Amino acid sequence: MKGGRVAAALLAALALAACRGAAADKPIVPVAHVDLARYVGRWYVIAAIPTRIERDDYNPVETYRLEPDGSICTVFRFRRGSFTARLHTVHSTATVVAHTGNAEWHVHLFWLLRLQYLVAWLSPDYSRVIVARDARDYVWLMARTPHISERAYHAMVARVAAMGYDVAKLRKSPQRWPEPGGPRPSSAGVCR
Repeated sequence: MKGGRVAAALLAALALAACRGAAADKPIVPVAHVDLARYVGRWYVIAAIPTRIERDDYNPVETYRLEPDGSICTVFRFRRGSFTARLHTVHSTATVVAHTGNAEWHVHLFWLLRLQYLVAWLSPDYSRVIVARDARDYVWLMARTPHISERAYHAMVARVAAMGYDVAKLRKSPQRWPEPGGPRPSSAGVCR
C-alpha cells in the first residue's frame, strides 16, 4: 500500500511539474480590463517572488497615482531587515500598453529599465491583485489591507502556480501596522 501511495504522489508531482512547465511556455493572460480610477491607490504586498531590492523587506507598500498625462506614478516604500529599519522609497513611472484594457503596463525604473507589469488576476471588488510577468521571474500578491485570510492567500498562491510560477520561491511579506512612530504609507513623491 505504501508503494502505491508513493507512486501516486510521484505521478502527481510529475503532472504538476509538467503543467507548470506547459504554463511557463505561454504568455500570461492578463485580466480583460482594469478601471484605473479604482485601481490606483495603496496596495500592501502580501507575498512576492521578490526582486533584489525586495528580498528582505518589511511593511512593503506599493502606491499608484494616475497623472494628468495618463501615466502612473508609482511609489514603493519598505523597511529593509526589520520593522524599525530606515524607510526606503523607490519611485518610478508606468505607462499603460495600448489595447490591453489597462491590464499591461511598462514600468520605467531609474530611466534605464522598462519592466513588464501584468495585472494577471484582480478580485471583482479591487481588494486583491496578482501582478505577474511573462518571464515568471517575479510576482506580487497584493491587497488593500496589510493582511488577508489564509483561505484568500492560498487561493492566490494556487492562481500563481497555475500561471507557471515556482511557488516555493514565494516569500510572505512581514506587515505590522501602524508602524511605531513611523509615517503612514503615502502616495506623495516625485516620479519624474
